[in-house]
Amino acid sequence: MEFPTGSGRRLNLQQIASELARRLAGLFLPDARGRRPCHGDERRYADDPHWRDLLLFHEYFHGDTGRGCGASHQTGWTALVARLLGDVAEKAEP
Repeated sequence: MEFPTGSGRRLNLQQIASELARRLAGLFLPDARGRRPCHGDERRYADDPHWRDLLLFHEYFHGDTGRGCGASHQTGWTALVARLLGDVAEKAEP
């Protein structure tokens, strides 16, 4: 199948699932500055040691920035991210 649509790039369903998992997990992973896309511009989640390791599972996420939107205490589909983070970490290990 073509993924992403319009790219001309052909992947099988397993490859697409892995890419989607990587992208979703990436919303919660810190960058070199300790900032996570899911926290948007809120610096305390990167700078304050009392907030740094807190991950909020939002209802939905901004399509361009990844910032969490809506309720921040979801335990539904966003809880799947915990599993995806583990899967992504396993694949990244040398």
